[in-house]
Amino acid sequence: MTANELLSVKQRFGIIGNTEALNNALEVAIRVAPTDLSVLVTGESGVGKEFFPKIIHDFSARKHNKYIPVNCGAIPEGTIDSELFGHEKGSFTGAIDSRKGYFEEADGGTIFLDEVGELPISTQVRLLRVLQTGEFMRVGSTKVQKTNVRVVAATNNDLMRAIAEGRFREDLYYRLNTVPIAVPPLRERQGDIYILFRKFASDVATQYRMPAITLDEGARRLLESYHWRGNIRQLKNVAEQISAVEQSRDITADILRRYLPNEAYTTQPMMGGGAHGEYDDMNTERELLYKILFDMRNDINELKRMMSRAMAGEEREPMTTPAPHHDVVGLLPEAPHTPSHRFEGSETVEFIDDEQPRERSKEDAQRAQIMRALRNNNFRRKDAARELYISERTLYRRMKALGIDEE
Repeated sequence: MTANELLSVKQRFGIIGNTEALNNALEVAIRVAPTDLSVLVTGESGVGKEFFPKIIHDFSARKHNKYIPVNCGAIPEGTIDSELFGHEKGSFTGAIDSRKGYFEEADGGTIFLDEVGELPISTQVRLLRVLQTGEFMRVGSTKVQKTNVRVVAATNNDLMRAIAEGRFREDLYYRLNTVPIAVPPLRERQGDIYILFRKFASDVATQYRMPAITLDEGARRLLESYHWRGNIRQLKNVAEQISAVEQSRDITADILRRYLPNEAYTTQPMMGGGAHGEYDDMNTERELLYKILFDMRNDINELKRMMSRAMAGEEREPMTTPAPHHDVVGLLPEAPHTPSHRFEGSETVEFIDDEQPRERSKEDAQRAQIMRALRNNNFRRKDAARELYISERTLYRRMKALGIDEE
């Protein structure tokens, strides 16, 4: 593929960047598009995996038929079989009519299964049958139906680990992974970071009729050296926040730093330790704890200053004992950013009640962080999960385990 042809594809789909890893992924997608082979797109959350199934569909012979994207992580386990394969009237409570599933609706077209690693094992068995034979049955039916569907799947999980842990079928993995496409994380596209930031800042300026923000040299170096754990999604969020909040249109490194999570936090290993940072429960707990601890830092510093003033005689009233860790959490400010850039674990230790069970404190911290994300997003679970950088299904499991009711 020539450089001009690749540039035309990028312009058509709104893809920005020119790093070699990105170009290679795009070329693979275009070359495999005319075939009917299954494709598995892998990459961390927020890297733009959703563009590749569209490219594959639009460059295939199926482009005039339906393209149906399905977020497997957002569909409850009890209804996902019905959503994908349809159901018959009376097959379960609430099934007042027969209904076609996505595989029936997309006959002749393409289905994009996003977050395919979140599929229940029972659904994986049904999906494997479709991939092998093109056959499926609606929920509650004994009639075998045929469908001709191209399947493109995507995941940010390490499926090999999921296979080893019994959470994903190995035979399904090899059926989906006929052609793999790895989308690089933003930190491996250093030359594209500044270009993407300028695009997002320009879009905000155009939309709200304001001057676009600009970065000085120090801010640009910080931008390009940052870890960007949330990838393009996080970069866009930062560009929009700075554009909306800052009065000055000239952004320095000190200003930019206030909008970046603490660098000690970003240097933690990606969740799950896999090639593309899967989000398993153990690491989700750890990341939530890091986030709540960093949010607490300002409050802890203020309490320390109050204690210092009291000891110096500036305050005559006796100081009360600081509340346990889980009580302080409820008093945190709602601001999503903290200006500090170094986490000092000793400051937190001073305010942890040694008699409080450790597991209890961890659960309280997680509960507080999840509740904050839910409140920030008007209890929209999908948006709260995005703020926490976890899948919606993982958030649902954590809410259930912590006894959090949806409002």
